[in-house]
Parts: sequence; structure tokens; C-alpha cells
Amino acid sequence: MRSGEGSILSRLRVGPRTRLALLLLVLLGLFLLVANRAPSPQRVRAFIEPFGVAAPLVFLLVGTALHASFVPGPLIAGASGLLFGPILGTAVTLTGSVCSALVELTVGRRGGREGMDRIGGPRYQALATWIERHGFGAVVILRLAPVLPDAPVSYAAGLSHVRTWQIAAGTAVGAAPRAFAYTALGGSIGNLNSPLAYVAVGIIVVAGLAGVLGIRWHVRRSRDAAAAMQELEREG
Repeated sequence: MRSGEGSILSRLRVGPRTRLALLLLVLLGLFLLVANRAPSPQRVRAFIEPFGVAAPLVFLLVGTALHASFVPGPLIAGASGLLFGPILGTAVTLTGSVCSALVELTVGRRGGREGMDRIGGPRYQALATWIERHGFGAVVILRLAPVLPDAPVSYAAGLSHVRTWQIAAGTAVGAAPRAFAYTALGGSIGNLNSPLAYVAVGIIVVAGLAGVLGIRWHVRRSRDAAAAMQELEREG
């Protein structure tokens, strides 16, 4: 190959920052596409019922794709409860949560890990270090914590160096309470005054409190550990 051709090809190589930007643009496009075409419950039923016994598997695949496109997990879980009831629906929801986390982890890791390592800044580095250091426990807490969407957390984990099994196991444990709760609410959509609906709301509240307390405990412990290290350095 000629040197001139080689220099042109080298300029056309996609760098880590470009891959990260392309990843974010693709995800944003998918979110806008899904948000503008959100189906009604009747359309969801009409789509899934013809698949018969294979309906849970089809819903699992579709739900995983929707979750990766930033469709809120509670909406997917509610649809699962509406279609399959609280028991089978919870199994489908939780399996979908784990599958979605693994897909998002892989996409984030392949698409923009090097770029985020370069441009993430101190806050990202602190979060990545915290997830990597605490692994499974950190993932469980992040899944329990309220106001923390699952998909962005998984993509961020993919951009860090967390292990795959930690994401899978942490999601299975941490997402289980809310998976059951939102699925049960979806199954009780016609009677939100039922005992099951009240139990579901209670689980959501308790899980959220557990997540917040877990984050506060980790932050406090990290500060205590940093203070102890500084004290040891002074004494040394």
C-alpha cells in the first residue's frame, strides 16, 4: 500500500471519542423513535397474543430492545404484568432486566469505553472507581436506588471496568423487588385498590429507602477510609 493511501486510511480511523459520540447519538435517536410511537395497552395485547406460548419470549426480546433504547423499566414491567400476571410477569421482567443490563454493558464497553476514560473527568472516574471497587454490592444499591434509571447505569458500567458477572448478579438481586412491584401494579391496573397494589407500592418505597441508605453508607465509609488514610500518612 502506498504511503499516501496509508495516511488517508489512518485519518479515517474512528477514534474513541468519535465512537462514544456516535453511541450517544444512536441511543438518543432510538429513544426519540420509541417515545414518539409508544403503543397503547390494546396494541400491546394485539401484538403479543398471537404468539401463544412463545409470547413471554417475544416480549422478553422486545422489552430488552426497548429498555436499551431508554424506555423506562417500570413501563415495560407494567406491560409484563398486564399481559402475563404477577408471577409469570415478574419472571419475564426480571429476566429482561438482566438481559438488558448485559446488552447495555456490552454496547457501552464496545462503543465508548476508551473515549469515556479520556473525557469522563473526575466525577466519572470517581463513580467508575466506586463501582469497580465494590462491584456486586454497588450494582445492587444502584438498582434499588430511586430516580436512577437502569439503562444509563448499565451503559456507565460498561464504560468502566466492572465485571460482567457483577452486573448480572447485582441486577438480579437489586432489581428483583421493583421488578415484582411494578409488574404487580401492571397486573392490577384495573383495580389499584387491591391488596396486591398496596403491597407493590410498599415494596417500591422500602426498596428506594434501602438504595438511598446504601448509597449514604458507602459515601460515609469512603470518607472515613480517606480520612484514616490521611491520618496514617501524617503519622508516617
